[in-house]
Amino acid sequence: MPKVALITGITGQDGSYLAELLLGYGYVVHGIVRRSSSFNTDRIDHLLEDKHDDAKLYLHYGDLTDHGSLLAVLNNTEPDEVYNLGAQSHVRVSFEIPIYTAETVAIGTLNLLEAIRDYRNRTKKEIRYYQASSSELFGRAPAPQSERTPFRPCSPYACAKLDAYWNVVNYREGYGLFACNGILFNHESPRRGETFVTRKITRAATRIKLGLQDKLYLGNLNARRDWGYAKEYVFAMWQMLQLDEPEDFVIATGRCCTVEDWLVAAFASLGMSWREHVEIDERYIRPVEVNELRGDVGKALAQLAWHASTDMGGLCKLMVEADLRLAEREKALATVAA
Repeated sequence: MPKVALITGITGQDGSYLAELLLGYGYVVHGIVRRSSSFNTDRIDHLLEDKHDDAKLYLHYGDLTDHGSLLAVLNNTEPDEVYNLGAQSHVRVSFEIPIYTAETVAIGTLNLLEAIRDYRNRTKKEIRYYQASSSELFGRAPAPQSERTPFRPCSPYACAKLDAYWNVVNYREGYGLFACNGILFNHESPRRGETFVTRKITRAATRIKLGLQDKLYLGNLNARRDWGYAKEYVFAMWQMLQLDEPEDFVIATGRCCTVEDWLVAAFASLGMSWREHVEIDERYIRPVEVNELRGDVGKALAQLAWHASTDMGGLCKLMVEADLRLAEREKALATVAA
C-alpha cells in the first residue's frame, strides 16, 4: 500500500512543492484547506486534475484553530506522515495581528499535536510529524545559527513559532511521538507570496521594466538573510521523517546577502538600476529588526546528506524570469482591453 501524507498549508509555496515531491514518490496526499468564498488553489491546480479513480491528491476543509476538524481529517485520512506547514507566516504582519498569529502558529500546532496523540491512543497507529519551524526563532542571536544556538525571537510570529517548537520537543520526549522540527531559513521561489520581500522585488522589477509600475516601496535594505530555493528545502522535510529517530535540523544555504544585494541582482538582470525606482517607506520597517540570519547546516549535511544547490543569484534569476512572463501576460491583456 502507498504511504499516506497529510499536509496543512498545502496551498502555500512549500505545501505545493511538497505535494509534488510526495506524489512523485507514490504517496497518496491529503491537504487541509480553510473554507473561503474564493479559490486559493492556484499553486496546486496542476495537481488537481480530475483523474477519477486514479486521483492521488485530496483536499479537506479544516482549520488549525479547530481541534475537532483536525481530528476528523485524521480519522478520515489515516496518514502515515503529517507535515504542518500552515500558519500566518508574514513576520511584519504579525506585529499587526499578533493574537491571530499566535492562534494559528502556536495554538494551531498544539491542536494538531493533541489530535495526533488522541488518534494514536485510539488506533495504536504511529504518525510521523514534521513541524515547520523558522530561522526567526534565532532573532538577534549571533550568526551563524545552528541547532545549538540559543533562541532570541524578535516578533510575535517568532514567539509563536518558539511555543510551537518546544511543544513539538515536549510531545516527542513526553509522549514518544515521532516529531521533528525543521528550522528552515528563508526559502523562496516563483510561488512565493507577493508580499514577501524577494517576490515583491522581482514582481515589481518586471512590471517596472514593462511600464506597468513606476515605484517600489521597501523597508530595511540592510537586513541580511540566508536565502535558498524552496523546492530543494521540501526534500529535507521529507528526509527528516525517514530517519530511524526523530531529530531537529537547521536547513539553510550557509550563505548570506542583504535585501539591497537582492535588489541589485533583480534589477540588473533586467538592465536597470534599482536606485532609480525604489523608495524607503517607514511602514515596512519592523518595530524590532533582525539584522542577520545565516544558518549553520553542518548537521543536515552530516546526517541527511542534504545541501542547497541553488545560490542567491540563480534563485533570483528563476524568480525574475517567472515574473517577467507574468508581467508580459498582464501587459498583453491590458493592451487588448484598451
